[in-house]
Amino acid sequence: MTDRTLWLCDFDGTIAPSDIGAALIERFAPEASEHRRGLLERWKREEIGSRELTREECRDVRVEPDAALAFVRGFAIDPGFAGFVAAARARGDEVEVVSDGFDFYILDHLERAGLAGLPHFANRARFVGGRLEPEFPHDGGCGRCGNCKAAHARRGRERGFRTCAVGNGWSDRCMAREADAVFARGGLLDWCRDQGRTVTPFEGFEALAGQVYGAGAEARG
Repeated sequence: MTDRTLWLCDFDGTIAPSDIGAALIERFAPEASEHRRGLLERWKREEIGSRELTREECRDVRVEPDAALAFVRGFAIDPGFAGFVAAARARGDEVEVVSDGFDFYILDHLERAGLAGLPHFANRARFVGGRLEPEFPHDGGCGRCGNCKAAHARRGRERGFRTCAVGNGWSDRCMAREADAVFARGGLLDWCRDQGRTVTPFEGFEALAGQVYGAGAEARG
C-alpha cells in the first residue's frame, strides 16, 4: 500500500448538506410518508437493506424527469467540496463520490460545480411513464445495499490506496466497516461511536481540506 489516499465521499447529507434523494421522494410521494417511516426504522435496525428500501419508496413516486431535475436543482452542494477535490489531487490523492442515491442529480450537481469528470458511483434512475424506477448497476458488496460502499473501499485498497470514508448516515455503515479511516457527522458519527469504531468528526469539506492538507490547501489546488 502506498501513502496515497482515496477519499470515498457520500453525496446526500455530505457533499450536499441536504438529503436530496429523500427530499425528492417526499416531494413526489407525500401520501406515503407514514409507510416510509416504517421502512426507515426497519432499515436503521438492519432488518432490510437499502436496495429493498429504495424499491419500496419508489413504488409511490409519480414524477416526470423534467420536474425531478427542476426540483433537485433547488439544492446546493458544500461550497468547499471543489476546493477539497483540488487539494487532494494536488497531493496525488483521489476522490470518488459513492452514493446510495440517484445518478441523475449527482451528475448534474457535479457538472455545475465544474467536476464533471469526477468518478461517481450511484444507483440509476429510470423515468418510465411518470414513475421512478431504480436500477442498481454496482455489484460486489453486501448484496443488501443499492450501491454497497464497502466494495468501493475494497477496490481502492486493492489499487494500493489508503481508503478514507466521509459520510453522514446509515447508508455509510458498510463503508465505515471497511475503510481505513472514517470522517463522519450525523447518524454515522453516532453509529461509529456506539460501535466503538475510531472516527473523526466531519465539519465540512473546507475544514477537512485544512485538517488533512494544511492551511491554504484550496488555494494551492
